[in-house]
Amino acid sequence: MARANRRLTRASRYGKYAGGPDPLAPPVDVKDALDAIGQDVMAGYSPEASLRELLRRGTGDRPGLDDLARRVAERRRELATKHNLDGTLQEVKRLLDKAVLEERKQLARDVDLDDDSRALAEMQLGGLPPSAAAAVRELNDYTWRSTEARQDFERIKDLLGRELLDARFAGMKRALENADDEDRAAIAAMLADLTRLLDAHASGDADHKQFDEFMSTHGEFFPENPRTIDELIDRLAERAAAAARMRNSLTQEQRDELDALASQAFGSPELMSSLAQLDGQLQALRPGADWHGSESMTGSEGLGLGDGTGVFQDIAELDELSEQLAQGYGGSRLDDLDLDALSRQLGEDASVDARTLQQLEKALRDSGTMKRASDGTLKMTPKAMRLLGRSLLRDVAKRLSGRQGDRDVRQAGSAGELSGATREWSFGDTEPWDVTRTITNAILRTAGGGQTTGRGVRIEIGDVEVQETEARTQACVALLVDTSFSMAMDGRWLPMKRTALALHTLVTSRFRGDDLQLIAFGRQAEVMEIEKLTGLEAEYEKGTNLHHALLLANRHFRRHPNAQPVLLIVTDGEPTSHLESSGEVFFDYPPHPLTVAYAIRELENSMRLGAATTFFRLGDDPGLARFIDSMAKRVGGHVVSPELDDLGAAVVDSYLGSRRPETSFGW
Repeated sequence: MARANRRLTRASRYGKYAGGPDPLAPPVDVKDALDAIGQDVMAGYSPEASLRELLRRGTGDRPGLDDLARRVAERRRELATKHNLDGTLQEVKRLLDKAVLEERKQLARDVDLDDDSRALAEMQLGGLPPSAAAAVRELNDYTWRSTEARQDFERIKDLLGRELLDARFAGMKRALENADDEDRAAIAAMLADLTRLLDAHASGDADHKQFDEFMSTHGEFFPENPRTIDELIDRLAERAAAAARMRNSLTQEQRDELDALASQAFGSPELMSSLAQLDGQLQALRPGADWHGSESMTGSEGLGLGDGTGVFQDIAELDELSEQLAQGYGGSRLDDLDLDALSRQLGEDASVDARTLQQLEKALRDSGTMKRASDGTLKMTPKAMRLLGRSLLRDVAKRLSGRQGDRDVRQAGSAGELSGATREWSFGDTEPWDVTRTITNAILRTAGGGQTTGRGVRIEIGDVEVQETEARTQACVALLVDTSFSMAMDGRWLPMKRTALALHTLVTSRFRGDDLQLIAFGRQAEVMEIEKLTGLEAEYEKGTNLHHALLLANRHFRRHPNAQPVLLIVTDGEPTSHLESSGEVFFDYPPHPLTVAYAIRELENSMRLGAATTFFRLGDDPGLARFIDSMAKRVGGHVVSPELDDLGAAVVDSYLGSRRPETSFGW
């Protein structure tokens, strides 16, 4: 057994999961996301804008697009401020100074050298021009006495060749370190074959077989392993364009120096000629790449040609990520995000965060909570409104249970109120069983019949008793909500909508026999569906037409003569407009006596119809308080002055109490 365990330990290797999205990661929380979107929609934003805003700010402890974009910008700024572009020139100068110093040391200690030769050599070394390129060119014909100096000088040519190749083929600088003539010949052959392949592709003569033959021969130079000639061209063009942008970012003096030095690469000008031809082919094949851009690199860390080209590729990739994260182009989707690039630039955690946002967006679009309308705009579906309403209703239930007991709004009125009595079950009854009475009946029946109890109690239909409930009264409810501009201006717009949606959800899900009508009143009144009310934007329109709203409410009550009328009015101002007999709207401020009279007359009509009236006064204006108190007293109604975050609970509580005034709900 021990040997088996050892074998298992040796054979088992555990590492980081690399197979795509983590299968053990928790699912995205659509409910919380939908709540956040709903809040924004009710605040006046479109569903499309609300979804974008949610993705921008993120959810919970997950960062959003803005945070990822900030990190991308910081990474780009770090690259630009950390580096400068004279790394190759500085390295050439270092090797050149070292070679000259070693040569002078050799001249000083070489006792066999005649004085004339020593003086000539010293004069040649002392008269080198300040330009590194010119100095290298002059020293090409110099006879080196120091072996170490000669090796350093040869490293300059080797370095230039490797840097030039690394600028076009990533990783070539390290791959060709200590390269010999055979390695250089392989590079020359690859460049010649690549030139022929690109020429054939440009003329339409290249086929996949020719590409396969090229990769079979020279695949070692392309570790990214392109699968098609187009992929090969894309990778080469990206690198070559980055090299061009790096060259554009150099000063003219630096460009001249590097151009002059390039002819010394590997001791032959043929390499520079081949690379120039390759650049021309790639620019013709991919003219859309950024060949002419530049960047200001102000850091202190010098970059060679190859590493600098890599940095410019990183900067280009970061710019693409920034555009993707901005989502500012037409038809943008989070599926456009390049997760591999994000992982390369910011790490795996950033890729996981972006993938979570992608999953959230997809879940919201695929869950049936959001859909495209015929005009292309994104809309919240009725399912979304139900889910949002349930969430708001749960919040209301918590407030009510915390304030008045532990009763759950979800159960309110679901089967009538229990009377305390029981009766024998009849076909069609849906009331809950009285378990105690049912089992007692079964025991009594069994004992009375002289039956043995060894087999336990057997319940028959006649034993079952159900709990009696009082018949519920059907209610006809009118919720009047003030939509004048002062509601939005004073921060009451969102609580008003939350209240309407919570009450609508309660009625449609738990009191389906009741009939709720939502009436919005600003300069004039309008009966609104819940979807329209929750998406209603605030308008700068003066007027609080309570008269018109009461007319609509009373029409609603008259259509349901057998139902208990319940009138709920949410407002933050006195009536300042009314409806004329001609249909025109009259407005005046301060409130005109006629406007007040019209509102009071229609409120008294509500009282005659039997409506239980409750005013929900928002704000602390003493004049408004006196006015609403007098109106409520006139019709035997009530006034509630809730805090904004308690408005929904106050309205729901009033609705439940008004429809069963004789019942104590025990909140």
